[in-house]
Amino acid sequence: MIERIVWSASRTCSHHARSAPNYSFNHSIAHFFALVYTPKYLPVQTYYDPADLKKFGKIGEFQKEFADKFFAYYGAVFAEGALTAREKSLIALAVSHTVQCPYCIDAYTSDTLEKGCSEQEMMEAVHVAAAIRGGATLVHGVQMMNKAKELSM
Repeated sequence: MIERIVWSASRTCSHHARSAPNYSFNHSIAHFFALVYTPKYLPVQTYYDPADLKKFGKIGEFQKEFADKFFAYYGAVFAEGALTAREKSLIALAVSHTVQCPYCIDAYTSDTLEKGCSEQEMMEAVHVAAAIRGGATLVHGVQMMNKAKELSM
């Protein structure tokens, strides 16, 4: 049933001039969702409201003492030191992707650009983070291997 619905939706795309048997199901499903889930049909909403990033400074409303300590620490960490502010911003951008914080990604994308980083440098930093994250996942495979061997004995 869904395949028929998807095929019907995909036929409305201008670059589909082929007959039904030639349609790939995955290609058709992609077109179905592209047609159905567009702002025209469904308002785009995200769980994270980008406007909330501007409210971060107000995080102390419910606990001022800890917020003040956090912002003092945060400011000290990002001050020039052994690493430049530019280097720290690239690190923050990479870590933002690793911890999957959309607010941080937005903030440090802007910050790295303001500090003169190129798009290539930014993407390379993201790839470094991805490699570390991937390696950390894979190295945990040793834990699985150890347990599997233990249970197989």
